[in-house]
Amino acid sequence: MGTTSRVSGVIRAAGIGAVAGLAGGSAMVVGEKVEQAITRRPNSYVPGRVLLTLLGRRPTDADKPFISNHLMHYATAALLGALRGVWAAVGIRGVYANAWHSLVRLGFDQTVENATGVGAPPHTWPRRELVVDVLHKVVFAVITGIVADRMIRPHLVSTRGRTSH
Repeated sequence: MGTTSRVSGVIRAAGIGAVAGLAGGSAMVVGEKVEQAITRRPNSYVPGRVLLTLLGRRPTDADKPFISNHLMHYATAALLGALRGVWAAVGIRGVYANAWHSLVRLGFDQTVENATGVGAPPHTWPRRELVVDVLHKVVFAVITGIVADRMIRPHLVSTRGRTSH
């Protein structure tokens, strides 16, 4: 396979992956609403505050930027879904990929939340809050992975060998 066709295959997989990420992000929202109905946990507006901060604003902890919250949530879902789509195309698939993708989602969120000063380091959170956040990110990764793996065949798998060096 030539370089041009590999690049176009990666771009196509990223686009489909972005759609898969939006499906995973939607499933995560539904799961959060079900969980919140049970636990009575309030909405988190941290993603919206992150976006506003990235745009040069200075939101307070009292701000509840509903639209920015959804924009950041779905933009992150699409961005990280694009990555998962590329993984599906190059043969990084299934449960293994979903586990890694969960960690990528958690790491991305914590990086932008703490780099902007909006979030708090996870080790400072109450255990229950940490468990809930991890579970929601796993839902995102699993749904995104299922959709990506079904929509994208592994047509860009490397044939260079079986070692990392």
